[in-house]
Amino acid sequence: MTVKVLVAYGTTNGSTARIAEAIAETLTEEGLTAEARPAESVVTLLPYDAVVVGAGVYAGRWQKNARRFLRRHRRELPSRPLWLFSSGPLDASASERDIPPVPGVRRAMIRLGAREHITFGGCLEKGAKGFIAHRIVESGKGGDFRDFPAIEAWAGRIAKELRGAPQEERKG
Repeated sequence: MTVKVLVAYGTTNGSTARIAEAIAETLTEEGLTAEARPAESVVTLLPYDAVVVGAGVYAGRWQKNARRFLRRHRRELPSRPLWLFSSGPLDASASERDIPPVPGVRRAMIRLGAREHITFGGCLEKGAKGFIAHRIVESGKGGDFRDFPAIEAWAGRIAKELRGAPQEERKG
């Protein structure tokens, strides 16, 4: 039986969506069934054995659709293996050191029993939505700091862990 993984994401300008898609692609290449979906489009977790949730960080908080996803599915998530990721730093810091989750995500990790959290570099380029995002790009501080080899390696570790997990642990 194939393990089915949901990779849900909250994004404003599409950067986190691309990270989620890369995670789902890697999980699929590793022999699992995975799909990346916008967090707000997920109605139920019933079809999924495991969940990965990610969001861009804005002003010290996860993007709102991902926060709402965690609240909406708070009863279902603890019964499945769960991983969380953030995207955000507009510099190389995420590739150089471990960046802890923002406080709200740290609380969610504990409450929901998430196995791990990781922060990846973000991407903010010309045409970004929002006044502040536009100002950041115009000031020359934007750019693409996503490290796709690191993203794919993390997804590979998740796949390895899921392939080794007993079936009864997945559905809880």
